[in-house]
Amino acid sequence: MTKSKDIDINVGELTSNCFRQSKVDGECMLQMRVPGAVVDADNLEYVRHIAKEWGNGDFHIGTRQTFSIPGISYDDIDEVNSYLKEYIQDVEVDTCGVDMEVDESGFPNLGARNIMGCIGNNHCIKGNVDTTELARKLEKRIFPSPYHIKIGVSGCPNDCAKGHFNDFGIIGLVDPEYQYERCIGCEKCVEACESHATGVLEINEDGKIEKDKCCCVGCGECVVACPTGAWQRNPTDYYRVTIGGRAGKQYPRLGKMFLNWVTEDVVLGIIDNWEEFSAEVLNYRPVYLHGGHLIDMAGYYNFKEKILEGVELNPKAEVAEHIYWDETEYRANIHVQPCEIE
Repeated sequence: MTKSKDIDINVGELTSNCFRQSKVDGECMLQMRVPGAVVDADNLEYVRHIAKEWGNGDFHIGTRQTFSIPGISYDDIDEVNSYLKEYIQDVEVDTCGVDMEVDESGFPNLGARNIMGCIGNNHCIKGNVDTTELARKLEKRIFPSPYHIKIGVSGCPNDCAKGHFNDFGIIGLVDPEYQYERCIGCEKCVEACESHATGVLEINEDGKIEKDKCCCVGCGECVVACPTGAWQRNPTDYYRVTIGGRAGKQYPRLGKMFLNWVTEDVVLGIIDNWEEFSAEVLNYRPVYLHGGHLIDMAGYYNFKEKILEGVELNPKAEVAEHIYWDETEYRANIHVQPCEIE
């Protein structure tokens, strides 16, 4: 417990309520969830009102794409939570379909962090999937939960939502279809694949395109580059899933590919299994630990068995047989003797 302005504050409960302790005595910061980083513009009125009425007038776009409002007094938390009721009902229940009763106590938990998302194919010409729709489907599966999970959803392998630095990175792929008769042999797709992807396309002696399917990363650069529509998007959405990524002071690491060319049903299925996996590893005592730490504690093979339990893989799906982590370690008390320059 910390004491400020004669108020006893339980920092753990404060954080669980989506408020963050501030270095300013007597103040905290609200973190409003924005699943997939998209809400109706009308909801900005909630942000403006809270910032002006109870905050210091500013708001910060949090690094997890939350609406973060600093300068809120501990004395005003109850009023802020009461005011948030309609926002939570709209965003979490009505929009995302979260199964929860909304009252005047604010956000019920922060175990599941806000799902990050790029704009996806609703706007971006390189987006392969609807990231907003997927983020909202995921939100109803992870929130509210006391067990920690971070998810980043990206519309293509550019990974603008930084899925590789999350417990789960979900990256949209496309399996492009080649329309032979539309191809004029301009080689725009070959150039795009060579410069932006893996160089799996080449022009043959007939002036048409040949593809080495083994190394296609599903980016869709060929579709974007083709001027005649010879490359078209397959209507089936596919995903790559990375696991175990994180920032951090001592052991930051890049997530590794766990699943490739899986369908949405598979993605939703593994996320459905995450809470039970976390609970078993932590002996049903939720504490803050990155997903990568839990996977390390359980072992990759145990994780893989549990997280895929009851999940029916689509025919094209690929699952990593092994994962080898490259850790970055910062060790203290290492003294380097200065060299003498003669």
